Amino acid sequence: MAKKIVLDINSMEWQPSPSSSVWRKRLEHIGDAESGIVTSIVRYDPDSNFKEHNHPDGEEILVLEGTFSDEHGDWPEGTYLLNPEGHAHSPRSQKGCIIFVKLRQYPGKSRNQISINTNEAEWKEINNSKKIKTLYKEDEYSEEMRLEKWDSNTAAKEISYPNGAEILILKGTLEDEDGSYSKLCWLKFPPNSTHKPFTEKGCEFYIKTGSPY
Repeated sequence: MAKKIVLDINSMEWQPSPSSSVWRKRLEHIGDAESGIVTSIVRYDPDSNFKEHNHPDGEEILVLEGTFSDEHGDWPEGTYLLNPEGHAHSPRSQKGCIIFVKLRQYPGKSRNQISINTNEAEWKEINNSKKIKTLYKEDEYSEEMRLEKWDSNTAAKEISYPNGAEILILKGTLEDEDGSYSKLCWLKFPPNSTHKPFTEKGCEFYIKTGSPY
């Protein structure tokens, strides 16, 4: 990566997957057609399923709409999952769902499996206008994933990302010196990049930092 990437997911077309009832919008893909490092928005139609498969180098999921299911449980909107290396499942959805999913970006069998209902998790106040919910952070690994909630008329001083960063807007609008990013805009920052984010009307977003991917 040499520069910041911005994609408006709303304007992208759904593309077929190996399952006729599962669709995807690939945001980033490195490697073979059905493997490699990939970040996607995935849609499961009602009564859809995907054949059993495992996840080399792990899998991360944030359920954006509906309920995502597998043999390990039913995961409603707002659920966050980190499935470590070697995890296997047969995903499905009875009524349909949309998920944000990242594959082959979490090597290391010693990672903990994480499942969080973010609707029930409490916001931790950082200051009078910012709150966070930590999704994943382990001392042994460099990545940190969290949700951030910014009140209206919030601005930050210049933020630097030594190892790059990734942001998915979930609610409201985030802005910086380069533009304005509304719900389902995806931003990827290269290592050693900076920006000065702010919001006039408030926003919530997923952010990943500290990762080489």
